[in-house]
Amino acid sequence: MSKQFVITSILTELPSTLRLQFADGESFTLNLMPIIRAHKSLKRLEEPSVFASASIADDGRTVAWGDDDDLELASDNLRARAIEQAGEFSHEFIWNWMATHHFTLDEAARAIGVSRRMLAYYRSGQKPVPRTVGLACIGWETGKKIAA
Repeated sequence: MSKQFVITSILTELPSTLRLQFADGESFTLNLMPIIRAHKSLKRLEEPSVFASASIADDGRTVAWGDDDDLELASDNLRARAIEQAGEFSHEFIWNWMATHHFTLDEAARAIGVSRRMLAYYRSGQKPVPRTVGLACIGWETGKKIAA
């Protein structure tokens, strides 16, 4: 797994905030409450004693709460949510945009005017998605709707 998705440190702040440090040196703050409320299986994380028990698991690839498999979240998803909460675009945004429009990597790159290689970096999370690229994706969708 790429080091940008390996968690090296975690701090909890009640009621529902995680401070995550990743192996690539980046740090993120994530409010999990919207995710907890969206998934019934995470309801127990609303309990302060349960939430405070967060720990790094799976060699940094997940955050776990006790031995409950339902209370385990993947590091790449946590990083993506934190980036999006900060108002930026994540690698998952690129994946979802491409999947929604049934784009290959080549088609997606042409649609937004970037090289195939750079888009692959953004999609994999190896490089942060620039705001201009995220906005280009949104602009492409808007243009498609207007043309329809």
